[in-house]
Amino acid sequence: MHSDPIADLLTRIRNGYRAGLATVECTHTKIKEEIVRILKEEGLIADFEYVKKGKFPSLRVHLRYDADRRPILREIRRISMPGLRVYKPSAELTPVRSGMATQIVSTNIGLMTDREARRRRVGGEVICEVW
Repeated sequence: MHSDPIADLLTRIRNGYRAGLATVECTHTKIKEEIVRILKEEGLIADFEYVKKGKFPSLRVHLRYDADRRPILREIRRISMPGLRVYKPSAELTPVRSGMATQIVSTNIGLMTDREARRRRVGGEVICEVW
């Protein structure tokens, strides 16, 4: 039983990159699938797939490396945690690391990047930031 399944996903991805693994697996939920979909759209992971084996479905994330086998994703950090939620209106979703980092925001429309949230002028809970 995990108290924070999103942090578990982010930690598995971070540890997979540090260990030089090709893929990592975690249990499947809709929010985890949306986070991984955004990471793929941003080009930070190679791909992901839904795996139905056994009783519980899982999510297999294919990690992406450059030609020198260095990870494309440098850092992935959880911002809003179960004990301390972080909500921001669209005006406060400023670019992070001079626009090089991406924040994943949970809005009433769904999960999206901070750039998309600013464009649509919606705020929400800042789930994590990646660069």
